[in-house]
Amino acid sequence: MRNMRLLCCSLLFALVVLALPPPAPAQFAVAITIAPPALPLYEQPICPGPGYLWTPGYWAWGPGGYYWVPGTWVLAPVGLLWTPGYWAWDDGAFVWNAGYWAPEVGSYGGIVYGFGYGGVGYEGGYWRDGAFFYNRSVNNITNVTNITNVYEKNVVNRVAVNNVSYNGGAGGTTARPAAAEQAAALARHVAPTAAQIQQEHAAGSNHALLASVNHGKPPIAATPKPGVFSGPGVLEAKAAAPYNPRPPAPVPPKRRAPPDGMTAKPNTNPNETAKPAAPSESKPPERREPANPPNKPAGQPPRKPEQPPKEQGKEMQNEKEKERPPRPQS
Repeated sequence: MRNMRLLCCSLLFALVVLALPPPAPAQFAVAITIAPPALPLYEQPICPGPGYLWTPGYWAWGPGGYYWVPGTWVLAPVGLLWTPGYWAWDDGAFVWNAGYWAPEVGSYGGIVYGFGYGGVGYEGGYWRDGAFFYNRSVNNITNVTNITNVYEKNVVNRVAVNNVSYNGGAGGTTARPAAAEQAAALARHVAPTAAQIQQEHAAGSNHALLASVNHGKPPIAATPKPGVFSGPGVLEAKAAAPYNPRPPAPVPPKRRAPPDGMTAKPNTNPNETAKPAAPSESKPPERREPANPPNKPAGQPPRKPEQPPKEQGKEMQNEKEKERPPRPQS
């Protein structure tokens, strides 16, 4: 009986473990001091079929620097929407905030990715009764894909249309999460699908997608499905985005007023701070010996300076001649 209970408990534990969802892949924070390139201008491939949602392209970071991950159509988890990832300036560096699936779209830094992602929320479609309805005004939907759940709604851009790819910092967007976006961030999240991870890995191994190679104009800007980097439906960028492979020049510190009595020299190099001029040199006062040095007793006559050996010898010879008696005269 006891063995039977142990067997039942073991089977129950195994069923619970199998029922658990697989763990999401680990995500690592990346902090870069160089700003990502701006978003390139490209078109959207035709939607491959019902249930596919558009995931916009983005600049990712790898050993070779920034590289472009093409936008693509992804078969979405039913009932969930995609919140794109984005770069944000945080504590002196650019940090990547990974995207996720959730019932509502959260904040993606106010980045205008296009195709329904206008910087706030998503206006490319919605879920109803397990089916996704597409807004044809921002999605490339044709009758070839047999998609019947469509509607027309003009999208009004809520933010200025630009190709900035990061939030905060110099030149970045200034959007802050609204209350609804903050609530969406606290809701249930689902990690990127295996197809999305495959898309990023394939892009990272493609030398032509490096920003240092394509200079902001990737030859593969969008794909019809994840991992499909050649053939019909693969589109290149229409225009190059501004690309700066180096960080901006540091701002020189503010000049300070020179101390009193000093004049500042003109600074001809903007990268150097002005230095105050050195004070004019003045000769030190002559050093005079006191009348009565502390090491000499008072009233003692000063000693004669010593004479050279040659002069001293002549003086001794003259003294000896004076001491000799005079010679007798004959």
